[in-house]
Amino acid sequence: MHLRPEDVAAELRVDADDQLTEALEQLVKWGNLRADVDTSRVTTVEDFHRKRSLYQLTAEGHAAEQAISFYEEAIGRRGQLQALLALGKESDPDPAKIHLLLLSVAERFSSLADNAQAFMSALRRAIDFSDGDVDGFIAYKERLIDYINRFIADLANSGAQIAVLLGDLEAAGHERLLAVAARREAADAAPEGADAAAALADAEEQALDAWRNRWRGLDDWFTSRDAGHPSQARLLRQAAVTAIKQLVDTVGLLNERRSGRSDRSADFAALARWFAEAPDDAAAHRLWRAAFGLSPARHLSVTGDTADEWENVPTGTPWGEAPPIRISPQLRKTGSYERRGKPAQVKDRSAAKELLRRQAEHEAAQTTEARRRLRTSGPALLSDLDVLDPRAFRLFLSLLGDALAARAPGDTEVKTVTSDGSLEVRLRLVPDGGTAAIKTEDGVLTGPEHVIEITDLVP
Repeated sequence: MHLRPEDVAAELRVDADDQLTEALEQLVKWGNLRADVDTSRVTTVEDFHRKRSLYQLTAEGHAAEQAISFYEEAIGRRGQLQALLALGKESDPDPAKIHLLLLSVAERFSSLADNAQAFMSALRRAIDFSDGDVDGFIAYKERLIDYINRFIADLANSGAQIAVLLGDLEAAGHERLLAVAARREAADAAPEGADAAAALADAEEQALDAWRNRWRGLDDWFTSRDAGHPSQARLLRQAAVTAIKQLVDTVGLLNERRSGRSDRSADFAALARWFAEAPDDAAAHRLWRAAFGLSPARHLSVTGDTADEWENVPTGTPWGEAPPIRISPQLRKTGSYERRGKPAQVKDRSAAKELLRRQAEHEAAQTTEARRRLRTSGPALLSDLDVLDPRAFRLFLSLLGDALAARAPGDTEVKTVTSDGSLEVRLRLVPDGGTAAIKTEDGVLTGPEHVIEITDLVP
């Protein structure tokens, strides 16, 4: 239950001096031991005033002792392949030692395979963990990368040494060692009786096949046959290297999110919030058309009846109230449909093409006018812009989006050029400028006050 300092000294074969007492008190401070006052053998006043303690092992100290014992046992089991190699070179090796060493090797490398699976699964969860506590993931990612690097280096060094030992064992005749272990297992499993010899031979053959299979699995773990069949250790190293790349990419993505750069998930979340905050259905429809480009398509292959029905449909008719496009069931089913009999004459589409050309020219003229209206004679406040028509407003939103997307986090000024190189936009935030309001036919756009300058680069 407990020991006195003199009991510890007797067990260690040392003197019960102050050095031993200091060591015991240090173990008490660490939590390995618990010290209780020893008053059982006090015979004088001097003994009463002198500190005397009884020492007892705590739960933490017991756990530490068990860990040290396990470590020493693991250190003692090292070198099993080297011991097998030494036994393989003997002319008459001990079957019991061979059997025990092979069992220990098979158990350890089976545990290695399980640990490798658990390691890669945990690594995958660590990478996926970025969807949870982002700050925690960023904080320990450096330690995780360092650990993976050490793991890869240790696996490469140890794997090469084990591969060399396995090659030496095969050269020394590993089949003889496997046969000895199989014979020993068969002797323990074979029944007694008239058919004992046949049963022993069958059991020995089955045990030998099992040991060959284990050895093949061990060899495949560390020995690469060719480029098409790399070792499991090499595959594990490659998976760890790939995991580091994925981890770095994940960290980069998280940093982009933290710095305010836009990504698809954030865009869709913002769009969903805009839809939820839409004041009415009309505003939601306008947002839908602006976000997804939902607009009427121009078709030249409609039937004559449909074209006639559409001819007198006024502009702006809702699609739900417009005449439908009638499609043959055969066309819907097969994707192609030809009428029997004489083929239809080629329809003259020159009038439709001319209509499209005029519409394209009209749209180009409207775009040019919108560009002219947006062009500023110099720097101007957003709140000073005139009332914008829908086309000019759409162009202005496109320019404003390009400028804001080009601005890095923390910057207050940016200059960018449109993708077609026709307009240059300069945008500068006004400190303490308040909120700017831009009136349009569709409503009022509000946001932080900026100074904007739009220059037409096309002469």
